Amino acid sequence: MVKISPSLLASDFANLQKEIESISAADYLHVDVMDGLFVPNISIGIPVVQSIRRCTKLPLDVHLMITHPQDYIEAFAKAGADIIVFHAESDCDIDECIAKIKACGKKPGLVINPATPIDPVLPRLKDLYLVLVMTVEPGFGGQKCKEECFEKVRALRERITQEGLKTHIEVDGGITGQNAPLAIEAGADILVAGSSVFNAADRNAAISELKGC
Repeated sequence: MVKISPSLLASDFANLQKEIESISAADYLHVDVMDGLFVPNISIGIPVVQSIRRCTKLPLDVHLMITHPQDYIEAFAKAGADIIVFHAESDCDIDECIAKIKACGKKPGLVINPATPIDPVLPRLKDLYLVLVMTVEPGFGGQKCKEECFEKVRALRERITQEGLKTHIEVDGGITGQNAPLAIEAGADILVAGSSVFNAADRNAAISELKGC
């Protein structure tokens, strides 16, 4: 069954503990970290991740939308991240970042933006816990899903299957009950969902609905 990683970006930051408690049916908690440079927005940082870690047992799926991820991997690992994903488009040595995440005892993920082909990911699939395919431009929640990105998901799933790997494929951006079946059919097995979960009257029911797509 597909797993759901609700995006904390869509929650009420004034009531984070209650917001997290309201999504107990989730499999992961997606935490967007933005630096105002790599993307035109600033979100949360290391102290908030530390606080989140204290109030949930959900695995923290920390998405670094930052220019120099290698400088912060160890700090986010110590703060409580379980999965650390960073962008292929960032200013870093991809292989060094993957190695650094693993050295911290965490699971590495590599992200590609809508305009980025899957080429940077392919030679590294065996070293990754997951590949995150962005289906919106990173930096802001509430955008409409670019469904054409699901073709990249399909191509990645074919390669992962060919190589006999267990690498997960996560999609992030505008995921709803309407387009989730398309993402799953293409090969995604982790869905990041922000507005479609946190705007729901019954959030656990919304998670269950996505899992059943």
